[in-house]
Amino acid sequence: MNSENTESGSKIKVIGAREKNLKNINVSIPKKQITVFAGVSGSGKSALVFDTLAAESQRQLNETYSSFIRHRLPHYGQPNADAIENLPVAIIINQKRIGGNSRSTVGTITDIYSLLRLLFSRIGQPYIGEAEAFSFNNPQGMCEKCEGLGIAKEIDTQRLLDREKSLNEGAILFPTFTPGDFRWKRYVCTGLFDNDKKLKDYTEEEWDTLLYKSGFKPPHPTEGWPMTSLYEGVIPRIIRSFLSKDSRDSKLYKQEIERVVKEGVCPECQGARLNPQVLACRIRGKNIAECTAMQVSELIDFMHTIEEPVAETIVAAITLRLRQMVSIGLGYLTLNRETATLSGGESQRIKMVRQLGSSLSDLVYIFDEPSIGLHPHDIERINTLFKRLRDKGNTIVIVEHDPDVIAIADHVIEMGPKAGVEGGHVVYEGDLPGLSAAETLTGQFLRQKPTLKREVRQPARWLSIRHASAHNLKNVDVDIPVGVMTVVTGVAGSGKSTLVNRVLPQYIQDSAYIDQEPIHASSRSNIATFTGIFDPIRKLFAAANRAEMSLFSFNSQGACPECKGAGTVSTDLAFMDSIETVCEACEGRRFKPEVLRYQLRGKNISEVLEMTVEEANLYFVEKDILQTLQRLQDTGVSYVSLGQPLSTLSGGERQRVKLAKEMDQRRQVYVLDELTTGLHMSDIRKLLVTVNRLVDQGSTVIVIEHNLDWMTQADWIIDLGPGAGQQGGEVIYAGKPQGLLHCEASLTGRCLRRYLQQ
Repeated sequence: MNSENTESGSKIKVIGAREKNLKNINVSIPKKQITVFAGVSGSGKSALVFDTLAAESQRQLNETYSSFIRHRLPHYGQPNADAIENLPVAIIINQKRIGGNSRSTVGTITDIYSLLRLLFSRIGQPYIGEAEAFSFNNPQGMCEKCEGLGIAKEIDTQRLLDREKSLNEGAILFPTFTPGDFRWKRYVCTGLFDNDKKLKDYTEEEWDTLLYKSGFKPPHPTEGWPMTSLYEGVIPRIIRSFLSKDSRDSKLYKQEIERVVKEGVCPECQGARLNPQVLACRIRGKNIAECTAMQVSELIDFMHTIEEPVAETIVAAITLRLRQMVSIGLGYLTLNRETATLSGGESQRIKMVRQLGSSLSDLVYIFDEPSIGLHPHDIERINTLFKRLRDKGNTIVIVEHDPDVIAIADHVIEMGPKAGVEGGHVVYEGDLPGLSAAETLTGQFLRQKPTLKREVRQPARWLSIRHASAHNLKNVDVDIPVGVMTVVTGVAGSGKSTLVNRVLPQYIQDSAYIDQEPIHASSRSNIATFTGIFDPIRKLFAAANRAEMSLFSFNSQGACPECKGAGTVSTDLAFMDSIETVCEACEGRRFKPEVLRYQLRGKNISEVLEMTVEEANLYFVEKDILQTLQRLQDTGVSYVSLGQPLSTLSGGERQRVKLAKEMDQRRQVYVLDELTTGLHMSDIRKLLVTVNRLVDQGSTVIVIEHNLDWMTQADWIIDLGPGAGQQGGEVIYAGKPQGLLHCEASLTGRCLRRYLQQ
């Protein structure tokens, strides 16, 4: 009996899962092993792993806290499943960017900066105090001018003042300073200026008085000057009234402030964030700000020079954390890098660093496509870390498409067979050799032997970039072929994005840069509104039912009055968790009942928005709508519904939706940044066909990419490196893919050679 209980407790069991597109499925996940969930995008992997498994673990854990604490934690509803058994506490390491404000850095988020502060407080000379004194978030340590931010706001006098005008003509170009306003009177009533004199004719003394002098009573004020008031120059007055923390007018005049205020490196600390006393404290000639400005890989070398016995344990702890960052491909980062500037892949790996030092075991670690943003060389390193976490007695669950990550699985569960309504089934469950032999999409692609493209296109001409030195680029000269598909490769931090996204735009005009950044649209925007097909759909409904178009908009006349067209209602329970519930009035359909009575070919407007791109492609017959739907299918988002909010799309999905929209413009140059993010091997092949079609139609396509399959289909490859950060920034290889295989200096070449020999 006991052995049976032990055996049953060795697996996490999910019974009757029906979340999103899951079809009442059962799965068993072995504990203390690595389980990889594979399958095409939209097949149900995330619905099972994140919306069911992870959500239930978080929900139950949160319920152990008091209501006061629960109110400050994310709210998780109970997932739609019959039962989940033997569920450990889950640590979710997803691609969500860390974000944070400008006070959050790589150093603070990994706790390495705390250790550095301790180190400087112990052996730094001259001694200035305990570790708190080295914090730029503490009044003891922060620079007074920028308050520890490293950047200072300055008034741009060129934008604030029109020197061709006098005070009476409105020379001060800011609200409440224009003629007749109360702040304007504080200058024209001082008796200090000729109010009809143009500012360009002011003496240096008058200019200085107008802008900066403060704290004195004007000797001869005119009528309208408050007799007890002291004079205050325009610049200090704007800073006090509009830029201070306590300013009530800062939000009211936000746009005007942004127009006249510019941010620059703090003139006092030169961006170091700390005050002069702290910066004077040094170890081996370096202060703490200079240490955080070093690349992680360089800082390790510096740590090796510290030999004081009293610092031995601190140096060892710092070096361990830094080595962990190098091991997951982040050796090119600096500790002073703001976390808000990190990519999704970088954020995910930073979260990993925080877990590697943990002594906790019997947890389930859940990873969301950890290969994203990683060069194949770095995937080898990250695989080692998964094994290390497993060997500490933890269960590892990974949602992944990359064959190199799938290869380390002890157990594989593939979802499918396809996406959306055609997904949600378990199509394979077992070990890796079994998957390789299975007739599933993943199994089929694992069996295929990759080959280089047989015939590459010939360039129409060349685009020459000379002496590029932005960021870590080292005076780079490179020729980019026009009229073909070029793939730019190299490890993360090698300089790919700098070359393609910062330098290249100076050389080309008619181009589309399609990255994974959020789409700037309202929170109610969806696939249909963003691509422009919602208006023709509403026109069709209006014509078929002889009704107004505005009736078929959830942002206008047709919106459900209870939820205002949102489909959900948020209920604030004061000290308890606020609850997001489906609107009872419209049952989540977003429209008034009378609107839903109108139909087009047997469907109402809400049902049309619930259709996936693939379903809509079979429903519509109108050419303009079908063209857009076909482009969405071609770019690999056929499983997304027309009404899905843009805010819920992943970075890769956002990018492919942008590409679908841009394809209509027929640009001369398309620049695509890691387009394969989040795509299954089968979808990558489909996307390749689409991108090749763009080239065949006369466009030049430049792709920043780590995917080896995509590299095999390039016409031209530019490989940067050899390493990351200061060890990168050089062109290691430029030429046809075949030649890269023989470039010994290229990490990419080695990985591609191994891939083709599989």
